[in-house]
Amino acid sequence: MQGFLGAVGGIASQSGFVGLAQNPGYLIMIILACVLIYLAIVKQFEPLLLLPIGFGMLLANLPFGEIIHMDLFLTETGHPDFLKVFEQGGLADMLYLGVKLGIYPPLIFLGIGTMTDFGPLISNPKSLLLGAAAQLGIFTTYFGAKMLGFTGQEAASIGIIGGADGPTAIYVTSKLAPHLLGAIAVAAYSYMALVPVIQPPIMRALTTKAQRSIVMQQLRPVSRTEKIVFPILCTIVICLIIPSAVPLVGMLMLGNLMKESGVVERINKTAGNELMNIITIFLGISVGCTTSADTFFNLQTGYIIVLGLIAFCFGTAGGVIFGRIMCWATHGKVNPLIGAAGVSAVPMAARVAQKVGQKENPQNFLLMHAMGPNVAGVIGSAVAAGILITLLK
Repeated sequence: MQGFLGAVGGIASQSGFVGLAQNPGYLIMIILACVLIYLAIVKQFEPLLLLPIGFGMLLANLPFGEIIHMDLFLTETGHPDFLKVFEQGGLADMLYLGVKLGIYPPLIFLGIGTMTDFGPLISNPKSLLLGAAAQLGIFTTYFGAKMLGFTGQEAASIGIIGGADGPTAIYVTSKLAPHLLGAIAVAAYSYMALVPVIQPPIMRALTTKAQRSIVMQQLRPVSRTEKIVFPILCTIVICLIIPSAVPLVGMLMLGNLMKESGVVERINKTAGNELMNIITIFLGISVGCTTSADTFFNLQTGYIIVLGLIAFCFGTAGGVIFGRIMCWATHGKVNPLIGAAGVSAVPMAARVAQKVGQKENPQNFLLMHAMGPNVAGVIGSAVAAGILITLLK
């Protein structure tokens, strides 16, 4: 009997409840994880990533579970102790290697490329300017974060949230400031999910009713040859200027070339479906597992959440303001609302532009026009990532 009671006492002393009592932060993080899971399932906000990220966060904050060992990755040298990772690491440690080594985001870009139609951008090349203008949030937030005491690498990782591109934010952060990965990933995907909530007030504040009602002319048809040449030419030009953008831009354009060539249908479907789904699961779980209460609850995390929102708002505002400039330059032929789609949340931002425009004018169909800046934003965020990594790594 005494031995039985001793065994029960030993189990109780090592249970997760003891850990919760020692550090109530775990309980708060478990609640936050459940909120993310709720948003993914009930509200369907970016469910493909918020669900695995939320569950990964849940696993990371179950005391004594040791699902991941971040001390093996965040060493004093700045480089992972790979020998110890392979000797002592578990499932999440192995999955996290794909984040740390920059493997998952480019593969997700490969899948995005197979689902992206660059036709609206090719048909209206001026859309590239709107995609570039929407990167304003990245660079303004970079300087703001520097003023708050963040290092250049940390500031760049926070600023990239303004591109509204989760894989790009994870890629840049894994290269420059891996210790901030959990907070930045949660902020990036949360704000991406809230695009329909955040963007419309900014769009209405920066435009007039008459501007929002502008009906744009139909885009010209784009030939198959143009669609095949575009990803090849885009890769050559961008990657010669900014070699650090090769992993993201190269994989994006390869995926698009596979789609438009029409000769590799089998691997095109694999890249856009099975492979992308597998990588999404691995990425979500491993990123979620980095959000432990031990590292999440600090002043830096609060700054990241606020600065991420500012970055996203400035990105939207930059696109809309430049849209107004284009509207003035073309004597009212461009609806400024499509500039808001210059952030990289594809196709959600384009749909928001369509919805806001149609609310002002039921005959207004902006979706295809907004897709030009939207896909330009994907390229723009990858280019911005390459610039930041080149300058700061």
